[in-house]
Amino acid sequence: MVLKLIKRKDSPNLWLRGNVRGIAVYESTKTADTDAAETIRVLRERDLLDESIFGKKSVVTFKTAADAYLVGGGSARFLTPLVNAFGNRLLRDIHQSDLDLLSLKLYPDTTAVTRNRQLFTPFIAVWNHAARNEWAEPRQWARPRKQKGTRRRPTTSRSGTRPVAYERAAEFVSNMSPAPAMVMTALFYTGMRPVELFTLEPSDIDVAGRWLTLEHTKTGEPRGVPMHEFLVPLFTSLLKRKKGPPQVFQNYRGTAYQIFEERGGQLNGSIRGTRARLAKRGIRIDDVSPYTGRHTVSTQLVINQIHPHIKDQILGHAVDSMSRHYTNVPQAPLIEAINTLPVPDIWRAMPWWADPLGYVGKHVKWGAGS
Repeated sequence: MVLKLIKRKDSPNLWLRGNVRGIAVYESTKTADTDAAETIRVLRERDLLDESIFGKKSVVTFKTAADAYLVGGGSARFLTPLVNAFGNRLLRDIHQSDLDLLSLKLYPDTTAVTRNRQLFTPFIAVWNHAARNEWAEPRQWARPRKQKGTRRRPTTSRSGTRPVAYERAAEFVSNMSPAPAMVMTALFYTGMRPVELFTLEPSDIDVAGRWLTLEHTKTGEPRGVPMHEFLVPLFTSLLKRKKGPPQVFQNYRGTAYQIFEERGGQLNGSIRGTRARLAKRGIRIDDVSPYTGRHTVSTQLVINQIHPHIKDQILGHAVDSMSRHYTNVPQAPLIEAINTLPVPDIWRAMPWWADPLGYVGKHVKWGAGS
């Protein structure tokens, strides 16, 4: 049986109906033009014939794979340029050289780290998801490597790429408005990625058990995160919120922090305003930003002689049965480890600790004194 064009009373468009070698189809052509619909019918029939003979791997495009990856809970971050470039290209026709050339075209004059983060990592995530669906062959894609030796190209220094002392972080956070200060506090005492923290909802938080559950992470694997004792009053208060969006962390306007697909910046205004306030007092702190918390947690756990596997579990680097079955992990060692992070007195003395939820709406204007 072949595909036929049919009309439906409830749709202006022509529809495809039939089956090709046992593969049934009943779908819209998304056009009312007879000639265009006939072309779509012929092409669709050819694709189905190829699929029936050679398998799904012969017909799946990158866009189809990317859409499936997103439906499966994958992150949309940095995907748009990839879909624009590879969209309707078959997965089987994408090669290492295509990826290398695209990275240089989209991200010229950038470091290997940037190209890795913004192109290779999301591409490989989509590819691996497709491979699990048996739409593509598993491949070992080569990533760009950092330059070695003394002739490395100098790059602009960027905050958030290295750790800072907790005392320095505390001084910076104490000069922020309460809402972003709470976000930064949670980041420095969980090691979570900002995008993970911004998606937290009440159902993800077990204050009594000192545990956070992340359904959707950068790696695609759900995991658990231990809660530092210092954060208990913060989460206890924020969970009392009755109105507004479901996200636990909200800005001073009472709306969720926006998650940008292609860039950071959720706290950009607050970070710049805090730097300006400190600069007026002759204090320069330019190396603290949301991602600094994660690097600082990682480094401090090493300094505290926490076992590398425990550290990797906390940060979500270790992917095994412990991270996948996050509700049944031995949580005590992770909670004990996170509680070794130091809490400077200045952090404990921030006024919003008296009533975190009540302070969320209080805002320090950009550049104003604290």
